[in-house]
Amino acid sequence: MAFELDASYVELQEEARAVCESVAPFAAEADAMSTVHEGVFNALAATRLWELVVPASHGGRHEQVDPLAIAVVREVLMGTSCHLDSLFALQGIGSYAITAGGSDAQKDVWLPKVLSGEALAALALTEPEAGSDLKGISTVLSPNGDGYRLSGEKAYISNGGAAAFYSVLAREDQEYTMVLVPADSPGLTVTATPELASPHVLGDLSFDAVPVDSEQRLGDQGRGFDLVLATLAVFRLSVAGAALGLAQAALEEAVNHAATRQQFGKPLARQGAVAEMLADSWAELEAARLLTYRAGELARGNPAAALHHSSMAKLTASETAGRIVDRAVQVMGRWGLVRESKIERLTRQARPMRIYEGASQVLRLGIARALVDELQREA
Repeated sequence: MAFELDASYVELQEEARAVCESVAPFAAEADAMSTVHEGVFNALAATRLWELVVPASHGGRHEQVDPLAIAVVREVLMGTSCHLDSLFALQGIGSYAITAGGSDAQKDVWLPKVLSGEALAALALTEPEAGSDLKGISTVLSPNGDGYRLSGEKAYISNGGAAAFYSVLAREDQEYTMVLVPADSPGLTVTATPELASPHVLGDLSFDAVPVDSEQRLGDQGRGFDLVLATLAVFRLSVAGAALGLAQAALEEAVNHAATRQQFGKPLARQGAVAEMLADSWAELEAARLLTYRAGELARGNPAAALHHSSMAKLTASETAGRIVDRAVQVMGRWGLVRESKIERLTRQARPMRIYEGASQVLRLGIARALVDELQREA
């Protein structure tokens, strides 16, 4: 068994570290913004990293989008800037429905723009009254002459207001369909969401009888949830990668403080209670990293079949990040509470990771179902 990343993934990490170095001087400024930071965008666009979120058929680096590659890059990016991490990941999350279910024409038009950054992408699923329960959505795609019209509301949409297009999940008759809606479509308006504790490019979308033609449908009628699950199968693992990067950054902050801060005649790192927190954090981080990389290797072969492994990785890594950040603040004492310090930013950024792309409690339900199914098949 191999427990180390092979050379191609190590090279990806080095690519990601290079862009992090260029972004570091204004990372705090970018992480405080709820609009796209020009410096971060330009630094990322100057790299080849967005090649990872589209297939080779349209300029991407791999024949199929590689979940492990996305995860290891997010692990590096998140340690420097959540804004940088988000801009990278959302290009894939927002466009993968095109990759998985789009027509050749849709792929030819949009995927090269996603790769270059000419078009930012967004996935529009959640609504004011529908979060984890996506079957409760009320956005409707209904016939209108030779085409359709789209009516409804979407809430807390990442890249809302900045995206060039939205992959939108809607009801169609008694089924669920996904459609591609350009941002300049008549009847589509975007308003700002309430400011979050960890700022993020977000918007609420209103579709007022937005005209949609048949060429904008992503896949067949009723295939909407297939495309949602395909997206999650590839990109849920990447949230685990980002959580690892955040946890690593928090642990490094705590270690640097504990190694240099003297109390009772010796460094904090040699005080029993502090040493225990540092040791637990390192052990849990390495365990979460191994789980994430293993899930990534499984997802490379068959993302859908490995979804419960990706869910376990996301659950474990995001919960671990929360614990490590909390311990880091405790180790650092009053310095861990300084507003706009790196550890304070990491504290705010860690909390949403246990909610988005599968809240921890919802993930546990799915993991338990997979466990029961697996054991019953073996019985």
